[in-house]
Amino acid sequence: MKQIIALGGGGFSMEPDNPLLDLYILEQSQKETPKICFIPTASGDADSYIGRFYDFFKQQDCEPTHLSLFKPPAQALEELVLSQDILYVGGGNTKNLLALWKEWGLDRIIEKAWNQGIILAGISAGSICWFEQGVTDSYGEDLHALACLGFLPGSNCPHYDGEANRRPAFQRLLTEGLIKPGLAADDGAALHFIGQDLHGAVSSRPHAKAYRVARGSEQELETRFLGKG
Repeated sequence: MKQIIALGGGGFSMEPDNPLLDLYILEQSQKETPKICFIPTASGDADSYIGRFYDFFKQQDCEPTHLSLFKPPAQALEELVLSQDILYVGGGNTKNLLALWKEWGLDRIIEKAWNQGIILAGISAGSICWFEQGVTDSYGEDLHALACLGFLPGSNCPHYDGEANRRPAFQRLLTEGLIKPGLAADDGAALHFIGQDLHGAVSSRPHAKAYRVARGSEQELETRFLGKG
């Protein structure tokens, strides 16, 4: 079964004391100790980011590892990627992520992994990269539309409530015809796809939501809070 879990924000990097989204990702593998590989390309493989990944996932019932393109593993990339149960992509610069993945052929390897049933997950850059287009700050402070991998149809905007300019920028890009209609997620919300179909939205915060967004319209989606209450 092909699955993608796209976080608008949250997870170990933004909510270190709130494990709900990351535990949800692990649960989807339905394995007692899933192998989970962090891919921090968008951050330039920042050591501090990798460290935070291990700080959280070494405490869980899983086998964590990471894939650096700046310090490539001795093991062949495809062999490493296809041996995982979950690939978790970090945030940062989406344009750089896409360029490096293409140069290394990692985009094709990850697509192969997805087709083989390995779960894809990610936050921010690691969320929008799966769609046809995303709302990105890869070019600087302003937000632009960016062509992405196209595993999922339409567009995606993370941090919908976390950054004041995200919501108006998405509508501006839609009005100008620069981006396709799509989905948005607040910090603490995640979009769960099975195949290319939206299976549901979940959240680590009671008021975090996901939305279906088109030119001049925004529909709040039913979003299931993963906590109690």
